[in-house]
Amino acid sequence: MSSPIVRFAPSPTGKLHVGNVRTALINWLFAKGQGGTFILRIDDTDTERSTQAYEDGLKADLTWLGLVWDDTFNQSKRFGMYDAAADKLRDMGLLYACYETADELDRKRKIALSRGRPPVYDRAALNLTDEDKAKYEAEGRKPHWRFKLSGERVEWNDLVRGPQSIDTASVSDPVLIREDGSYLYTLPSVVDDIDAKITHVVRGEDHVTNSGAQIEIFKALGGTAPDMAHTPLLVDAEGGAFSKRLGSLSMDTLEARGIFPMAILSHLAKLGTSDNIEARDSLDVLASEFAFSKIGRAPAKFDERDLLALNATLVHAMPFEAVKAQLEAISPEAANERFWLAVRENCQTVNDAKDFADIAYGQIEPIVDAEDQDFIKQASDLLPEGEINSETWKNWTGALKEASGRKGRGLFMPLRKALTGQEHGPDMGVILPLIGREAVVRRLSKA
Repeated sequence: MSSPIVRFAPSPTGKLHVGNVRTALINWLFAKGQGGTFILRIDDTDTERSTQAYEDGLKADLTWLGLVWDDTFNQSKRFGMYDAAADKLRDMGLLYACYETADELDRKRKIALSRGRPPVYDRAALNLTDEDKAKYEAEGRKPHWRFKLSGERVEWNDLVRGPQSIDTASVSDPVLIREDGSYLYTLPSVVDDIDAKITHVVRGEDHVTNSGAQIEIFKALGGTAPDMAHTPLLVDAEGGAFSKRLGSLSMDTLEARGIFPMAILSHLAKLGTSDNIEARDSLDVLASEFAFSKIGRAPAKFDERDLLALNATLVHAMPFEAVKAQLEAISPEAANERFWLAVRENCQTVNDAKDFADIAYGQIEPIVDAEDQDFIKQASDLLPEGEINSETWKNWTGALKEASGRKGRGLFMPLRKALTGQEHGPDMGVILPLIGREAVVRRLSKA
């Protein structure tokens, strides 16, 4: 097999979220695993909704993730090519003008359904005479343009779904050009795929029904249809629709929350496959493990808890130098290796270290239950002399256990709450030296 050439084709009308990043990632892993080419195509034919800010944002997000492209181009710079392709299809009699309004088309669909027929366009426009068209034009109507399907069965072997076929007689001739002259997705995409020599189109399964028409357009324009792979769409952890939550899972939001790129990439690469969802160290490893045969047919369930668990795995193994800058942004005092090694096992993200930085170096509000007041006073009296070190907690609680008769949770929890203001956190034997004697004494006295 020759080296694959694939493309990821986002529209710069919003932010990149986990759904379209998954499509980009699968394309990238497949191409790079085979020594191929990954093209970023900016689908900005919708000039009113597309913005430079969104384009810059999606490029920044892909770069942050490490999904670097080998080539890129904008569809808005290629309208001349699309016009030429449309003219060619007109000359072949495969692109024809239609003058029905949206209301008229809706009425036709309802009538067909009421008679038990599929709501397929009836091709009435093919019977229009030049006089009919002139009359519509005089009324101020502008035509939309449909591609005339062959009415035959189109077949392909999908790399995910296996053998597929669509009877093009059972679907409407697709509209390629709107009445305002703007192009829908289909024609520019085919023109670009031919020009860029795309070998594989990898996308979500919601595009399966478009494939028959697109394959016919490829052939009409003298191109060869690429191989296709249609992947199951994402659903939420309960199997429900995912689209409403995508905004909170945009790349800039996840980055701000402290989620690492490799957590996102590891999660999305393994989601819906036969592989276990485990963190990987690099994109190269993910590419070496990728295969379309591993992708299942069931919807891929995205559970944010799995993403956080993967991120925690990476955080727990992260050396101090790798997070030093982030810790400095949290607190200058927290930017030390002793602190990071003490708290990282309790962090799902580096940002979580802020809570522990407040405990170690900031001001906290001690929590002491009424029944523990005397115990905390006793603990204050028994605090070992001298600088607090790694042995202090063990020696201190040992003396307290003997003096008070307390043990287990009843011994340790009141001290943790009084000294940290929390019921959970890093091992007290490790965190206590970070707090330091002065702060320990002050917090016990406030309690």
